[in-house]
Amino acid sequence: MQILQLKETVAFMRYRKVAVVFSLLLMAASVVSLATNKLNFGLDFTGGTLIEVGFEQSADLTKVRAIMDSNGFDDAVVQLYGSSRDVVIRLATREDVKAEMLGNQVLDVLQAGTGQTIDMRRIEFVGASVGDELAEQGGLAMLTALICILVYVAFRFEWRFALGSVIALFHDVLLTLGLFSVLQLEFDLTVLAAILAVIGYSLNDTIVVSDRIRENFRKIRVGTPEDVINISLTQTLSRTIITSITTLLVLAALFFKGGALIHGFATALLLGVFVGTYSSVYVASSVALALGISKEDLIPEVIEKEGADQEEMRP
Repeated sequence: MQILQLKETVAFMRYRKVAVVFSLLLMAASVVSLATNKLNFGLDFTGGTLIEVGFEQSADLTKVRAIMDSNGFDDAVVQLYGSSRDVVIRLATREDVKAEMLGNQVLDVLQAGTGQTIDMRRIEFVGASVGDELAEQGGLAMLTALICILVYVAFRFEWRFALGSVIALFHDVLLTLGLFSVLQLEFDLTVLAAILAVIGYSLNDTIVVSDRIRENFRKIRVGTPEDVINISLTQTLSRTIITSITTLLVLAALFFKGGALIHGFATALLLGVFVGTYSSVYVASSVALALGISKEDLIPEVIEKEGADQEEMRP
């Protein structure tokens, strides 16, 4: 029975060296991009004022930027927001002007320059000190999550699985941050929440795979550790595919129909689901195998009852 099962198993671990090289290249590219391009932090982290306005007709962003620049707002970042008539303007922190007054000034400048009636949709202001605190707390949140996961998996399974799980999660977070750095997508609190959700999703996949590997190490008596891991990955493959597809369908709906407000959130999760599924197979499992996981590491020790040897010696 075991031999038949081995023959029907997908040999995932056969390609682990190629997968490791591929992951290392992507991680290196992410690190280089983060070091050079850095992240495009939103107002949640940098501080400043965000003004959303609505035009009567389609907005000419080039003209809007020229109007802002000629009126002393040369640091303004002008972008469309959802439709061609909705525009978001981001301004750096101005200590001498309140957000409401700044919004009114921008509105007057745009109306005078375009000749259109422009509606003020919203104004948001974040101080620089608040932004620094949010960045620090966000980083601590991710670090705390990784440490707690390391402790839990080491206690629940085995330290080799724990190390593989944390490396897989670090891989997923780094690639997601790298994508936002390369594309210069805005990184705000919703994206940070998405990255924490990616950690949870990836961990869930890794726990399922690790649990099946441990179970098969105890059940299967024939086969190498690589064979046992391949069997376990094959057995969980259908569950992984179904979970990933259903999650991706929801995220695709959020990405295309959710609007600009959660666009970054959906983007981070879309990539996170892909890399999280991949890392559960080729990162966490490969690390555990490379560290020499074996049947002896996962079989519980048999504790003999006190006096059992004396009972056997009785006539």
